[in-house]
Amino acid sequence: MQQRRTLFIAAAAAALLAGAGGALAQGEPFRIGLILPMTGPFASTGKQLEAAARLYMAQNGSTVAGRKVEVIVKDDTGTADVTKRLAQELVVNDKVDVLAGFGLTPLALATAPVATQSKTPLVVMSAATSIITEASPYIVRTSFTVPQVVTALADWASKNGVKKVVSLVTDYGPGVDSEKFFKERFVANGGTVMDTLRVPLRGPDFAPFLQKVRDAKPDALFAFVPSGQGSALMKQFAERGLDKAGIRLIAEGSVTDDDILNGMGEVAHGVVTAHHYSAAHNSALNKKFVEAFGKANNGLRPNFMAVGAYDGMHVIYEALKATQGAGGGDALLAAMKGQAFESPRGPMSIDAQTRDVVHNVYIRKVERVNGQLYNVEFETLKDVKDPGKTR
Repeated sequence: MQQRRTLFIAAAAAALLAGAGGALAQGEPFRIGLILPMTGPFASTGKQLEAAARLYMAQNGSTVAGRKVEVIVKDDTGTADVTKRLAQELVVNDKVDVLAGFGLTPLALATAPVATQSKTPLVVMSAATSIITEASPYIVRTSFTVPQVVTALADWASKNGVKKVVSLVTDYGPGVDSEKFFKERFVANGGTVMDTLRVPLRGPDFAPFLQKVRDAKPDALFAFVPSGQGSALMKQFAERGLDKAGIRLIAEGSVTDDDILNGMGEVAHGVVTAHHYSAAHNSALNKKFVEAFGKANNGLRPNFMAVGAYDGMHVIYEALKATQGAGGGDALLAAMKGQAFESPRGPMSIDAQTRDVVHNVYIRKVERVNGQLYNVEFETLKDVKDPGKTR
């Protein structure tokens, strides 16, 4: 009898402690560690990501399922070692519930072990190399993958008179993916890739590479450069006279990034790209998003980075609601898998098996609309999964 009574008291004490822990979790703020390149060569990426995350919070409130949501922004300067250190500090010192952001592939990959070891969901809002979600079972992606868009572009080019291309990409993960997946699809469709050129990620000079392209005389140049570097590529494309030599430019959508497109001038007019988002996307939700983003950011136009962060916040908020405010790494992760909703980009979902984004891919052409340059969508491929994971 005494033993039974002791066991009962122990069980009751354990229940009380568990209840107290639950109450403490409910009372604690829900913290999101947003790691972004806010200074350095990729600062425009960080600016877009932070602005969109804050817009989502302004529109949807800072309390979810009884938890106050706090965003802690850290500047990693676009350097992988710094990103990993900041992630460790956010997990250990700030006790964040979610890690998010990640402007470039090396930054996301560097942080993957931190997410795995601490069982902290890591929401990739920008980086786009196919393998990222395989680096940790706690990674969920709301941006896009370059294989999704470049295979669509290769199919379009093959059907529209492009027989011979030279490929020019930035020499890091997404660029290598772009080169590989475009070439495979284009060659499978009967086309010829005459040469594959890779330029450095930091401080690139495109001129000598573009001279090689001009000398090769392809039907088109296929290009990928990270967001922010498209202006330099476009300027040197014109300076080397490739447009006047009759060489078309077709590109992964980062090249004609909405954030900088207006500054590119006439050389960008008519450039065909493939991507998952355009500020010109014709939906009521996107029109509201673009208007609200501009009002909150001195007229700034949102780009594909912004929509990745906006949707990333949506995924985090919905996961917290699903756990009724309890949070917890595994519970949040489970609630993120399989989400499906309407985004400013169009319909999207998180694949429950791969934790990667599934969405429409659009073929676009740069055109003038009301005096401004926009990526105007003219063809849609629906519900595209990452080809890198469907082999």
